[in-house]
Amino acid sequence: MIKITLKDNSVMEVNEGSLIIEVAKMISPSLAKKSCCAKLNGELVDLKEELKNDCNLELVTFDDKEAMDVINHSCSHLMSQAVKRLYKGTCCGVGPSIEEGFYYDLSIPATITIDDFGKIEEEMKKIVKENLPINHKEVSKAEALEMFKDDKYKQELINAIEGDTCKIYTQGEYVDVCRGPHVISTGVLKYFKLLNVAGAYWRGDSKNEMLTRIYGTCFPTEEGLKNHLNDLEERKKRDHRRLGKDLELFMLSEYGPGFPFWLPKGMTLKNTLVDFWTKIHIKEGYQFIQTPIMLNRELWETSGHWFNYKENMYTSTIDEQEFAIKPMNCPGGMLVYKNSIRSYKDFPLRLGELGLVHRHEASGALNGLFRVRTFTQDDAHIFMTEDQICDEISNIILLYKKVYDVFDLKFHIELSTRPLDKFIGKIETWDVAEKALADACKKAGFDYILNPGDGAFYGPKLDFKLRDSMNRIWQCGTIQLDMNLPERFDLTYISEDGSKKRPIMIHRALLGSLERFIGILIEHYAGAFPTWLAPVQVKLIPVNNNFHLEYTKKLANMFSDLNIRYEIDDRDEKLGYKIREAQTKKIPYQLVLGDNEVRDNMITYRKYGEQKQTTVSCDEFIKLITDEIKNLGK
Repeated sequence: MIKITLKDNSVMEVNEGSLIIEVAKMISPSLAKKSCCAKLNGELVDLKEELKNDCNLELVTFDDKEAMDVINHSCSHLMSQAVKRLYKGTCCGVGPSIEEGFYYDLSIPATITIDDFGKIEEEMKKIVKENLPINHKEVSKAEALEMFKDDKYKQELINAIEGDTCKIYTQGEYVDVCRGPHVISTGVLKYFKLLNVAGAYWRGDSKNEMLTRIYGTCFPTEEGLKNHLNDLEERKKRDHRRLGKDLELFMLSEYGPGFPFWLPKGMTLKNTLVDFWTKIHIKEGYQFIQTPIMLNRELWETSGHWFNYKENMYTSTIDEQEFAIKPMNCPGGMLVYKNSIRSYKDFPLRLGELGLVHRHEASGALNGLFRVRTFTQDDAHIFMTEDQICDEISNIILLYKKVYDVFDLKFHIELSTRPLDKFIGKIETWDVAEKALADACKKAGFDYILNPGDGAFYGPKLDFKLRDSMNRIWQCGTIQLDMNLPERFDLTYISEDGSKKRPIMIHRALLGSLERFIGILIEHYAGAFPTWLAPVQVKLIPVNNNFHLEYTKKLANMFSDLNIRYEIDDRDEKLGYKIREAQTKKIPYQLVLGDNEVRDNMITYRKYGEQKQTTVSCDEFIKLITDEIKNLGK
């Protein structure tokens, strides 16, 4: 007999070799039906996993967040099985779960389009009705290679597995090599939808074959799937590329793929965001620098970029010397630090830079403002002593919260720790750094999710994952401790005892990239920006140009003096058309000015998205809108 410690700390004894699903039924038959998988000593496993030793066991139900990855990964196998049935000779690459769904990369002896999804989904439904048990077993790598002797992609994956064995999953005639876990049978996977199809190079390498990548999503309930599909339709309406064009914010050109052009209204939006960013950083004690866009190869060799990142850098030869356009601001920031003799009295030294960087991205990866080849990083490099780390990072976290709250963006924090093999520095130093990051989170009043081994080779980091109005997660802010560049650039400061010491340095980006962040905001607000951020805050619409335009221009002059952004619509068009267009352009306030307004020196306004019209005095309206702008809409 072995002892099982359950989530509530109760202990039960079961026979060695019992399956988790059997134990679940002993605990509660209804709970067993609701269970998707389990945590065995903290690790996700199948319900059909054998229990061989004393352990901690926690059942994961379909309502639990962790179940979604298992459901979607299982559905990727379901979809792959259906494709193999329909298209003989199909070979399988990889089929992971991803945020809100799954995909599978397949080598299919046919061209697959969205029009084929109905046929594939029908076959998937048949497999669901068959309710095939999903089983797994450990086999030798030699056995696995024989099983997949006709699938070169699986053979390559098997050969890359460490150790002498690998795990094989079966459901009916379908066999796959996989780490798991999976649901107990195909009958569980009732609520799915295929979403998209694209080309994908095998293992992401453009030198390899192009496979067919089919995307889909799966939910434990019909309602969950329906709600998600409704969200996807809403996201299409909010696509920042379409709204960027409709609202005249930015443009993209075939003359510069991945290099966005900012139009006047977009430039106003960007400058307003930069002004907000600058003011809030001045209050937090930041100083600002600007470093050159192009610098000598020698600098990039010192930083390590030349050897590790050159394929993503744009280079040129000047005066017979090689130069590179910066893909990151960091090396320039190191030179600024070294420009002066630094003392412990200067710390924390906060150097902020809105630096324009360029990185070569594959053409197939480009996506509006989300994935570009040139963007503005809101960098800061902060230098300090070791005993200042906790306080400084705690303050940065609170700064991040203050900014994200302005945009109604919720977030959680993830702490990534030392990689298992490739890292620099002493383990003891890493331990101190990781503890400092964890302590900083606690001091700022935040929990964090631990990502063991996911830190950069040069130091641990905190990542800030934002959740927008469409319930999507975005990686934006980051705080990274760097034990590499201060050493490479021989950065020092004069300590309290007069000796030279190495400073602690952190990289931090709050928005990440202005371009990407603006893309996120466009979709977050569906183009209807809060008044303080809107490129045009007020639309002035005279009812009749002959009688009301003079008063309209008088108001425009008042708004100009108060830095209220406005447009006058004095076109020879019908009033209803002008009002509808102002709504289409999502302008926060539309002012309709006719006989009554001119006679009484009043303003009649309508807010975007509302039908109600309100008439107030000029002074009342000016106080209303200036207070709204000043308070950032709060």
